[in-house]
Amino acid sequence: MAEETNDSVKTFVELVKKSRRGKFKIYIGMSAGVGKTYRMLQEAHTLKKNGIDIQIGYVETHNRIETQALVDGLQLIPRRKIYYKGKEMEEMDLSAILNRHPEVVIVDELAHTNIEGSKNAKRWQDVRDILEAGISVISAVNIQHLESMNQEIEAITGISITERVPDKVLELTDEIVNIDLTADELIDRLKEGKIYDKSKVQIALQNFFQADKILQLRELALKEVAHHVERKINVEVPKQIKLRPEKFLACISSNAETAKIVIRKTARLASYYRSPWIVLYVQSSSESGDKIKLDKQRHLINNFKLATELGAELLKVKSDQVTQAIMKVADEKEVTTICIGKPHLNLFQVIIRTAVFNELLKHIAATEIDLVILS
Repeated sequence: MAEETNDSVKTFVELVKKSRRGKFKIYIGMSAGVGKTYRMLQEAHTLKKNGIDIQIGYVETHNRIETQALVDGLQLIPRRKIYYKGKEMEEMDLSAILNRHPEVVIVDELAHTNIEGSKNAKRWQDVRDILEAGISVISAVNIQHLESMNQEIEAITGISITERVPDKVLELTDEIVNIDLTADELIDRLKEGKIYDKSKVQIALQNFFQADKILQLRELALKEVAHHVERKINVEVPKQIKLRPEKFLACISSNAETAKIVIRKTARLASYYRSPWIVLYVQSSSESGDKIKLDKQRHLINNFKLATELGAELLKVKSDQVTQAIMKVADEKEVTTICIGKPHLNLFQVIIRTAVFNELLKHIAATEIDLVILS
């Protein structure tokens, strides 16, 4: 384990020295308490020994004794004090980090929402500014904070995650390291009081920290890191045969919940292949601005916003020939995969009830376009 850590640190040192733009490394884990902050601070000490100017921009130890001990000996950039709703609060001081301009800065809690009045709404946006300034960043995030996994995580844990990070942030990374523990190891750490205060242990065991939930989250974290490695290979390793670049087309209707699922799942596919993707809404005359119900219109606007936040190109086409409109966009945009919702989706019903559906299938076969029906 020590040799692996040293090799990882050496690789990151080389990345820091090569680039003008800051290099970005993320420690990712399946939940709180796996040791992400601990490993970041361990790396900080190793980098310091290697002559790298590394400072702590923000770290959250959660009063864990072993983690707190690693803060000693590292230079801390003082936090910014803000008065908000009559209380004094602390935030990472972005300006101070940019002014000091260390080679590397530690920024914990990537999904954190900044206090109102800060330059950026989210800490990941602060990190983006730091990277653009030529400062390298080591950060940490839990898998449940990824935007495209929001519904899947809520289904597993029963908990709604409000602080989320767009998947495109992970695409900025140069390295992603998974901090992995078995479910039993994580539960043992919880019982020993190494994650939360002992007064909160029983509640945690009855809720989030159950073996079946941990195993599912662990699988998601492992898959995300594996996807990152595959994307890195696809980008950096020369190919003898040029492959057709992937491009996804997510077709949505005014059905709010299904549209949201199609958008998020297509975002995951696009992220996996590191490819561009499009969200297409074909507006029929029955859903024109003066006929569509207000609640459907509101949901559509929210889904358009979600698609944009997840990095999609948004297209709205007016047509009563839904299938033909999809085919036309697929041709013009050189789409490789069309993604639609499962059969209860209104759009699918429109397609399957028309003779044009066979034409769509023939068109897909002729142009080597894949059709994915998302559950």
